[in-house]
Amino acid sequence: MFGQTKKYFSFIYCLSFGLILSVLLSLANHHRAIAFGADIIAQEAPGTTTSQVNLFQAVVLGFVQGATEFIPISSTAHLKAIPVFFGWGDPGVSFSAVIQLGSIAAVLSYFWSDLAQIFKGMVKAIRTSDYDSQEFWMAVGIAVGSIPIIFFGLLLTIFEPAFYEQTLRSMTSIAIVSIIMAILLALAESIGNQKRNFKDLTVKDGILIGLAQAMAIVPGTSRSGSTMTAGLFSNLDRETAARYSFLLGIPAITLAGLVGLKDLVSPVEGEAIAFIPLIGGLISSAIFSYIAIAWLLEFLKRRSTWVFVWYRLAFGVFILAAVALGWVK
Repeated sequence: MFGQTKKYFSFIYCLSFGLILSVLLSLANHHRAIAFGADIIAQEAPGTTTSQVNLFQAVVLGFVQGATEFIPISSTAHLKAIPVFFGWGDPGVSFSAVIQLGSIAAVLSYFWSDLAQIFKGMVKAIRTSDYDSQEFWMAVGIAVGSIPIIFFGLLLTIFEPAFYEQTLRSMTSIAIVSIIMAILLALAESIGNQKRNFKDLTVKDGILIGLAQAMAIVPGTSRSGSTMTAGLFSNLDRETAARYSFLLGIPAITLAGLVGLKDLVSPVEGEAIAFIPLIGGLISSAIFSYIAIAWLLEFLKRRSTWVFVWYRLAFGVFILAAVALGWVK
């Protein structure tokens, strides 16, 4: 029964992704035809505010967030690139961070039994001083592994927000980073022996994969991509690397979402917050995140990550070509 449910999720996910991608390509072609080679994409000028999204746009962006957050292709990159190619402008860092809370709801729901087991095992280990418990060290690994991305993320947003927004989040940077991470994922897929499973995880894995997760501060890296790549380099099997990536991302994504929510609901005086689009984006993100998690775990049981390597290469090359041709800046 559960297997049939996952197959159903896989079908709906692939169908939805295909529909959205078809619309995106159609609109991109439409814009190019109208512009006749001119600068056709509405973009945010340096120093200006980000664009307000409507309900339809928010639902589409929620789909993009959900479909790409847990797949190693970078949700941040797609949340920047796709609205630009649609001509919607940049929804901004805060909106992108807030709809990640939908992804957190999905991962908490999907892994609730695993999280409950880890939490109960940790509490029991502390009470009985049984510090050899796997659940205890799993919790420690997740906590320690979350420190690097939280530390460096706060450091960057507090001291160098302009550098992040204007340089790291530029289309050219996203393209180059996507290509580099594709190459690293290809190496990890080729070199790793994939002989270790979930029971073999250690605090050392938490630290190393946590450091890799910190790379996701740079848009285009992909949090799940960097952690899965590190997991494969550490000889974890693909499904274990993905599951641990999902669990490790809970603290960081939650914090980013809450910070983004604070920024989004504290607007400039006189400006109204569009709560309906925000709610629509959150619901869309939660639904498609859950589907993506179920699909990816089932996919990685039977297949490699090479499809994501080739996709990331194509994604990066396409953006570089678009920049070179003047379609985007």
